[in-house]
Amino acid sequence: MRSWSISAGRIFGVELRIHWTFFLLPLFVWGTEYASHGAADAGRDVALVAIIFACVVAHELGHALVAKHAGVVAKSIILFPIGGVTQMDDSRPLSDPAAWKKEIRIALAGPLINLVIAFAAGSILAAVAPEVQLWKWPFLKSGNLLRSVVWANLYLAGFNLLPAYPMDGGRVLRALFSRRMDPIHATRRAVSIGQAFATIFILGGIFLPNYWLTLVGLFLFLAAQMEERSVVFRSVLENVRLEDVMLTDFATLSPADTLEDALEKAVHSLQDDFPVIRGSDMVGVISRQKILESLRIEGNGYVQAVMNRIFEVAQKKESLASAFRKLTARNLSLIPVVEDQRLVGIVTLQNLMHSMALLAESRKLRKATLDS
Repeated sequence: MRSWSISAGRIFGVELRIHWTFFLLPLFVWGTEYASHGAADAGRDVALVAIIFACVVAHELGHALVAKHAGVVAKSIILFPIGGVTQMDDSRPLSDPAAWKKEIRIALAGPLINLVIAFAAGSILAAVAPEVQLWKWPFLKSGNLLRSVVWANLYLAGFNLLPAYPMDGGRVLRALFSRRMDPIHATRRAVSIGQAFATIFILGGIFLPNYWLTLVGLFLFLAAQMEERSVVFRSVLENVRLEDVMLTDFATLSPADTLEDALEKAVHSLQDDFPVIRGSDMVGVISRQKILESLRIEGNGYVQAVMNRIFEVAQKKESLASAFRKLTARNLSLIPVVEDQRLVGIVTLQNLMHSMALLAESRKLRKATLDS
């Protein structure tokens, strides 16, 4: 999702990104207005898109702020044509018994924000501008932007409260399921319900016809699949130990090595990152890319001068999930694995990805063998 989106700055410390599909929204608004009224006003259409944009941002900020209060850091908000996705840096294990309560609070925060905005805006308009006619159809229309502020929020809240995972109502449903079953089965049950809603929307959009319903259905179907894969991936990470995937045959460098010597060692190694060892102590980390950049810019020097002295240490029995959190928290590429203060292996992002692929294949083979 991030690779198909562009950054639009930060708000309350959370990165705001716009998915390329969001730019289809002005076309949909223009097409809908033209089909309904035989004409379209570009300025008002853009204003209506801006209102929807603001409603979605407010919705997702509600999730992000409540998540932060619950100890879950929001990394970014990605905006889509019919909603948004708040990407969380959630360090809680899936088996956390209190997770379902936090998930419900976080899920309901977004719709609640929209309902509060709709109620406040509606009350003000009813008092000072009754000519807006809040209850006149069509509720969402570029010709009446003030009324659209109220109904855009109501539509967004109502749509997200549907028990269709990964909408907020579906997340509440998944949280309730997780009280009686493991997170993966809870997610799969919520996903199946979400995909049933998606199928209804897609068929409804085809037979009515209504392009908005079709778009909503496709979004729900794809998003549900992505969420299911994410939860399965997290589960695997938590159940695999570092000792199962760490590299035990690896090259090391000395802080006294020259960069040219380090590059020579790197040429004959499959590693991209190297622990730097002085005696029996690890004192830093350096990457193949850093060696090359330093040689190009500064010429030959010593590893000690350009190595990264900031690194995390992990134990053999730690989970892959723990390693990922340590790697991403400080944007690291290598973690040394120690036992009794002795370096016994390393874990890099590169070998983690290879190991995950091999683990997935081995599980498929074992399952096929058991089934046969």
